Order: sequence, then structure tokens, then C-alpha cells
Amino acid sequence: MTEPLPQRLSRWLAWVAGAVILFGCAVPITIDVAMRYFFNQSAVDSFEISSYGLAICIGLGMAFTVTTKAHIRVDFLAARLPFPLRAACDLLAAFALALVAAALAWFAWGTLEQSWSMGARSMSQMRVPLVLPQGLWWIGLFWFACMAVLAPVQAVLRLIRGDRAGFDSVVGSADLDAEIAEAVHASDGAP
Repeated sequence: MTEPLPQRLSRWLAWVAGAVILFGCAVPITIDVAMRYFFNQSAVDSFEISSYGLAICIGLGMAFTVTTKAHIRVDFLAARLPFPLRAACDLLAAFALALVAAALAWFAWGTLEQSWSMGARSMSQMRVPLVLPQGLWWIGLFWFACMAVLAPVQAVLRLIRGDRAGFDSVVGSADLDAEIAEAVHASDGAP
């Protein structure tokens, strides 16, 4: 079965986030440390670059946590509840996440818009136009908001159809057996 387009796009953005953290943080820091050690001077402003890289990485990776349910949940009590009550808790959590994600994207857009209108640049020697890192950060937060809003909508539609397993696959907590089965399935395709 092929992965739906929103999940594929979220996975792709997570891969981009990994590249950002590697090339936007690790490489500049390594260059900076080597230059300071060997030449007693800095070649790049690794702190500024890695700050942008970290923010972009987080923004781009958050939708992936929604689609794979990789976010942290403390559900020792909810797992013992009858399905109707557990479903209500799961929906409440999903709607709360959607609200927070939408607020993050909304306020990040305001920050991006303000930086654009002011022509804001970083105060370092690099003078980076702030719309560049903020724009990439906002793209990730926007997609996170889209996926966070889509999840409870899909869950409600599956509940209406009476598809409990589908509901759990979208917003429910994975039990230990399901997580083990998923890990085994993922490792079957490994070389």
C-alpha cells in the first residue's frame, strides 16, 4: 500500500530537516571549531547559522511527528479507559494540538511578514535577510498546522464510519504490540 501524499510530503520534509541539521548546524560548527583550533580565528558565524538551522529543522520535522504519532504521550490511564471515553480524550488531544499548531503558524507568519516589511537583517557581520530563515521555518510550521488540523478531521470521519482501527491509526495511542509490529515491519525492508 502506498503512503498518502500528505504523509509522503511530511516524510520528505523530515528528510530535508535532517539535511538542514547536518549541513546547517554540524558542518558550520565543525568548520568553525577547526578554524579556531588551527588558525585561531573564526571563518563562519556557526552560532547564527546553527540557530537558523535548528529552528528550520524543528519546523520542518513537526508534521512528521503528527503523521507517525511520534510525539510523546503519557497515556497510562487513557489506555485503560473504555473506547468511547478514550476516543474523546484522543480527539480532545488532537484538537488541542491542532489549535496550538495553527497558532504557531499564524504568529510565525506575523513575524515573517514584519521582517519582510522592515527589510530586517541579522545584526551579525553576515547580515542575513531574516525572511530567509524565517520563511523556511514558517513553511515547516504551516505544514505542521495543516497535518495537525487534518488528523482530527480524518479521525472524526473514521469514527462516523465506525472504523475504530482507522481512528486509532490516526490519533489513538499505539500500544506496545503495535509499536513492535511496526518496528519489525520497518526492519523487513532493511538490507
